[in-house]
Amino acid sequence: MAFRGPKVWLWRWRRNPLKRRADAMEAWVLLAAWALTVLAGVLAGLATAGTVEEGMARERVEWRPVVALLTERAPGTTDARSGTSSGASVWAKVRWSAQDGSAHTGQARVRPGSGVGTPVTVWTDPQGRLVTQPATASEARTRATLVGGLAGVCAACVPFVAGRALRSRLESRRIDQWGYEWARFGPLWGGRTTG
Repeated sequence: MAFRGPKVWLWRWRRNPLKRRADAMEAWVLLAAWALTVLAGVLAGLATAGTVEEGMARERVEWRPVVALLTERAPGTTDARSGTSSGASVWAKVRWSAQDGSAHTGQARVRPGSGVGTPVTVWTDPQGRLVTQPATASEARTRATLVGGLAGVCAACVPFVAGRALRSRLESRRIDQWGYEWARFGPLWGGRTTG
C-alpha cells in the first residue's frame, strides 16, 4: 500500500515546476464539468418542478366535480343487511352533462351492485371529458419536487459524463505523451557502468 500524504486542497492550481500544460487543462476541465453539472441539475430541476406544480394548479382551477348517473347496474353485489358493497369499487357506465349542456358518457368507479340512476361524483375538464380528481396543493408540491429532482439528476448526468469522457481522453493522451518522452530520453539516462 502506497503512503499518501495529507490532502492538499486546490493542488491542481498551485504553481509547480513539474506541472505540465495537460495538468492545467485537466484542472480547468474538471472545474468546468463540476460547475456545469451543478448548474444544469439545479436549473433543470427548478424549471421542471415549477412547470409541474403550475400544471397541477391549473388542473385544480379548471377541473370540476360533476354528478353523473349510472346508466347500467354495476357489477358485483351489495350486502343486503348492512347496505355496504362486498368489495372494492368497480367500473360502470355513467352519463353526465358538461358545462355547455352537452351529454357525455364514460366509465367511472362506483360501488359494486349500484343500481341504474345512482348518482356518482366524477371530475371533468373544461371540454367535459372525464379526468381524475386533481391533486391537492401539498400532493402537487410533493410530485413536483420528485419530478424536478429526477429531471435535475438526469440533466446533471450529461455534463458529468461529458467531463469524465474528456478527462479520460486527456489522461490517455498524457500517458501516450509520457511514453513518447520516455522513449526519447530514456536511452540517454541509461549509461553503462564499468566495473
